[in-house]
Amino acid sequence: MIAIGQYNDLRIINKTENGLILTDGDKEVLLPYNLVPPNTETGENINVFVYIHKDGSLLATTKKPLACVGDFAFLTVVDDGENGVFMDLGIDKDVYVPEKEQKRPMFKGDKHVVYVFLDGSNDRMVASSRLTNFVEEEAIDLDEGDEASLLIVDKSDLGYNAIVDNKYIGLLYTNELFDELQPGEIRKGWIKKIRIDGKIDLSLQPMGYSHILDNKDNVLDELKASGGIIALGDKSSPDDIYDRFKISKNAFKKIIGGLYKDRLITISDYEIKIFKDEEAE
Repeated sequence: MIAIGQYNDLRIINKTENGLILTDGDKEVLLPYNLVPPNTETGENINVFVYIHKDGSLLATTKKPLACVGDFAFLTVVDDGENGVFMDLGIDKDVYVPEKEQKRPMFKGDKHVVYVFLDGSNDRMVASSRLTNFVEEEAIDLDEGDEASLLIVDKSDLGYNAIVDNKYIGLLYTNELFDELQPGEIRKGWIKKIRIDGKIDLSLQPMGYSHILDNKDNVLDELKASGGIIALGDKSSPDDIYDRFKISKNAFKKIIGGLYKDRLITISDYEIKIFKDEEAE
């Protein structure tokens, strides 16, 4: 069965004046000649993205869309429509966002994170910025400490909402961030906490002691590369620490505390330094 709004492996069964005819053994799809890869022959299989043309026919493309059905994606409004807008999918097909699916009014040139799905009445691709209607909130298949892909959605009073692994929604708290985030950014993050109500707290820093161990080596390597001295210490600002090491001040203090305990460095208010015997090596 052909999956609309998805990639499909289809067999080429015929050539017409308009393009190649592809099939899954049941339905047929047209792939226009300008999208056919060189040296493509009848009888071969080809991987294509399938959508419904405005005339109701099935069309295929070898172009890569910015989103498939089931994806959350950051898209741009390119045109107004009747009771809605159209967003650019990166192919010859735009995706429609009805007014009722707009969390706030959308205008040409706007960019929004939306969810792409099929309209149950006609199988056409549509999108929605009402993201909480489409995220999974039960049976969350994540553990605290897991690494995840984060799609930044928008800023709230507490921080930044983010789509987690294209399935869930979570929150990055402002007071734990050291740089401004932008909607549409994709960041590597970690699951900080999964609350009883199913809400997910996120972090841009790995959780647990293994992260501290990894960064101990990084800080020590940076010290050696900097001649044994770095102008950061116990009283340095969180921003200065993040700019240099991309870690929080709390994590930095744990790391340099461990290095000091191992007698590898000395620490002052605004400086860390390798011990002389280490420096001599």
